[in-house]
Amino acid sequence: MNFSDYTAGDFHDELIGRGGRPRAAARALWKYLKALDDSELVERRAACELAAMVAGITFRVYFEDTGVDRAMPFDLIPRVIALREWQQIEAGLKQRVHALNLFIDDLYNDQKIIADGVFPAGMLEGSVNFRSQCKGFSPPLGIWAHICGSDLVRDGDGTMYVLEDNLRIPSGVSYMLENRQVMKRVFPELFEDSGIQPIDDYASQLYDMLASLSPRPADYPSVVVLTPGMYNSAYFEHAYLAQQMGVELVEGRDLVVDDNDEVFMRTVAGLEPVDVIYRRVDDDFIDPEVFRADSMLGVPGLMRAWRAGKVALANAPGAGVADDKVVYAWVPEIIRYYLGEDPLLANVPTWKCSEPDDLAHVLAHIDELVIKPANESGGYGMLIGPRSTRKEQREFARLIKADPRNYIAQPTLALSTCPTITPTGVAPRHIDLRPFVLSGEHTYVTNGGLTRVALKAGSLVVNSSQGGGSKDTWIVDTEL
Repeated sequence: MNFSDYTAGDFHDELIGRGGRPRAAARALWKYLKALDDSELVERRAACELAAMVAGITFRVYFEDTGVDRAMPFDLIPRVIALREWQQIEAGLKQRVHALNLFIDDLYNDQKIIADGVFPAGMLEGSVNFRSQCKGFSPPLGIWAHICGSDLVRDGDGTMYVLEDNLRIPSGVSYMLENRQVMKRVFPELFEDSGIQPIDDYASQLYDMLASLSPRPADYPSVVVLTPGMYNSAYFEHAYLAQQMGVELVEGRDLVVDDNDEVFMRTVAGLEPVDVIYRRVDDDFIDPEVFRADSMLGVPGLMRAWRAGKVALANAPGAGVADDKVVYAWVPEIIRYYLGEDPLLANVPTWKCSEPDDLAHVLAHIDELVIKPANESGGYGMLIGPRSTRKEQREFARLIKADPRNYIAQPTLALSTCPTITPTGVAPRHIDLRPFVLSGEHTYVTNGGLTRVALKAGSLVVNSSQGGGSKDTWIVDTEL
């Protein structure tokens, strides 16, 4: 596991620059790691795995009709970003989320962006996440996506791109928080004077944001986390965040809406009012009166209570209209339209298959591109052209022609790498980054986020459901 022999090859490496020298923000870390001998490194790695196991950090992978809980693979070599660069990224994230909230609010009300010809009406008509039940309504502050997780990737030239926006029910923040706790236990000395920015305030920031949404004046509004239950893939996170905020974790059967459209929680002491619901249940299942009538996960009447202003929901139903990989292609125009500003963070260059010229290009170069459907997640349902077979390419071409609106295409990026401990030693592995943005009376961005790592050599798929793991993310002030 000799760090001295590490080389990133042809990719932009997050820790090591040209000539094998560590980047400025990673110098202290690199010096420390190189001073560890193999036995010490093995010992620290084992300590990390034990700490993660004791914390119960798991996710659920579904196979056919069964679910399997797995420990989240964790790599002890963190990703490091300089504070000065992060401040620019943070500003770009705030700009982006602000514009997206204005966009969502406009779509459910005046639809000026469509009338002005900036966003095509056909894109909205083809959106499976546009909820007609939300038309004519605007939540407090006009904010629909209170919690956003935008995925960032760095290309070979060092440019940071936004790969996609997660505005429905973004997950992963619990792993970010637990990864930091594990690192503090295993490498306490590194946190003494390395200028690593803290992330420990996320739960309090989340609670304050949720509490500020309360429609009922109260010093301590009643906030709950609504979970689909223990068989959900992110149940660990639901329970973790509820515990960290000191609020109740509830399922749909624990809540009831009365004739006055007020929401109550069933307790052993009787019914107690609920002001704010941080819901981790998909739109389709939150209210059987409005969406899927067969849902056993939601609360009958919840949409009535929300539209009546008796309860706040975060994220708001319908926010997923902007959580669409096809809508993503219009975000630069959305930012310019609503804010009159150029985007501070770039989109990955994107071909829209709904446009004839773009479609022709995609079909002609399908073996070179990454093809993505509008609403799949977890790395599923997409084609990575250079690693696909002719049969797969023909099948995707057929799918694209049948429903062009449902697909976009992007170049195959040379994702940046980070040193990662593998069975054969320290080697580069591709990574991405999911920061979390909270929008309420104020906007808060985590210092860094969840770095996901593709543990398979050469793989570009970082999702935990497909064999990916995670790392701690350090935002380091190099000027201290």
